[in-house]
Amino acid sequence: MEAKFQIFLTLLAVLAGTAWLARRIDVAPAILLLLAGVVLALVPGMPPVELPPQLVLLVVLPPLIYSASVAMSWREFKFNLEPIALLAIGCVIFTACAVAAATHLLIGLPWSVGFLLGAIVAPPDVVAPLAIARKLGLPRRILVVLEGEGLANDATALILYRFAVVAISTGAFSLPVASSTFAAILAGEIAFGVAVGWLSLRLRHRARDPQIEITLSLITPYAAYWIPEHLGGSGVIATVACGLYISWNGPLLISSATRLQGIFFWDLVIYLVEGLLFLLTGFQMRVLLEKSREFPLGDILFATGLVAAIVILARFAWVFPGTYLPRLWRKRLRAEPLPNWRSIFVVAFTGVRGAVSLAAALALPFTLPSGVDFPYRDLIQLVSFGVILITLVGLGLSLPMVVRRLGLTQDGHAEHHREREAEIAARRQALDAALASLDAITDDRELSDEVVKLLRARHQTRANQLPQPPDADGHDVTATGAALVRELIAEERKFIHAQLRDGNITDESRRRIERDLDLEEASLANREYKKR
Repeated sequence: MEAKFQIFLTLLAVLAGTAWLARRIDVAPAILLLLAGVVLALVPGMPPVELPPQLVLLVVLPPLIYSASVAMSWREFKFNLEPIALLAIGCVIFTACAVAAATHLLIGLPWSVGFLLGAIVAPPDVVAPLAIARKLGLPRRILVVLEGEGLANDATALILYRFAVVAISTGAFSLPVASSTFAAILAGEIAFGVAVGWLSLRLRHRARDPQIEITLSLITPYAAYWIPEHLGGSGVIATVACGLYISWNGPLLISSATRLQGIFFWDLVIYLVEGLLFLLTGFQMRVLLEKSREFPLGDILFATGLVAAIVILARFAWVFPGTYLPRLWRKRLRAEPLPNWRSIFVVAFTGVRGAVSLAAALALPFTLPSGVDFPYRDLIQLVSFGVILITLVGLGLSLPMVVRRLGLTQDGHAEHHREREAEIAARRQALDAALASLDAITDDRELSDEVVKLLRARHQTRANQLPQPPDADGHDVTATGAALVRELIAEERKFIHAQLRDGNITDESRRRIERDLDLEEASLANREYKKR
């Protein structure tokens, strides 16, 4: 037990160091974490660290999906539902079929085994490419489509995965039965996820205690995921539906104290979970190398290269026709502006595979119900890891160059500038609405002059804190003011520390004052607008 805890602490240290290095050299942390895991796995004397597949599918995946769903805008998700569905359902099925055909014709794998391998490697990861895309300042619609696809495509892949495993185990497969089952799972999980989200919000609203509410929020994704998964579904769609429901309805039911504490709690949880997941994925290299001795090296490299090429090319073969062809028979689409080919190219290029694919491969049963070894199990695992390594490192490192060559960064910056102006205008309008409400309240109630002056002073203070345009000399007034406020806060902190050291205040008083300063500094950071 002590040795396992030491390994865990070592992994945390590697996670922190690798994340720091990734920030310094401006590379996606997921790429360096995967490579760091591979290097550590090959260090002599390093004990093997296995990645239990059920840990990923039942413990790690639910909070990752749920947090991303809560962060997703339901309005934007609904607006982009058609391209998201084409990618999350259509592209995954198309890729799985393409892999099955290629591996059957060129390698000789049975159709069922090839389709199983295709289902495993078909869904792109959502974590690594989005971390890169956000830093590059891509247009928001591209990010929404990629994030929406990443949320939903695991459900399609895991359902196909189950169908394929059953087909291999029983030797039977019925397309009509599979199609109707898929539709039933989709509808049932959406309804169940919304119900779990509704219940969770009501329970949290009644609790009125941040600790209890955050605990309930941690339970919510597992309640939405585990029950459908246990009944034969994927659990992913239910978790996505739950998160989107809470994202849309939560702001009016979740208290400010819970929201402030919950943001820091979930940010830390997701940071640790994502980092350790990619690190442990790299650690599987040692186990997979031992299995690779059973196959000729040339066969493994050929199979891995073939499948990696198919999943990359299949995405391009689906995305471009899937974007333009529906416009031929959809009047609503023809009325919209023609999509920019550069944006479509980036969506097609962002096909990085992640840890969910490896977890699905590792979760394959060892034997069939008849007691015979599961066919091609080790080869499927080796190829899946190779595809993850090739796409994550190859596509992940190439994506920034591709985005810059296509000139999409400038489009993203212009869009960000428009969003910033719209947000500032909304803030001003909200303050105007509050001031009008204050005038009405003053007329209807007998308020003292002191109370009215205090409220108007608060309103004026918040209005003065809004970003201002540069002055006549070209100085950024907002940035200058924010820097000065930070200097003043730092001076207050020094003075309070001196008061504590001299015994003039207690530690409890110092913590209360520090909390106020922390909140003011956090509010300042939230109001700042930096040019990308």
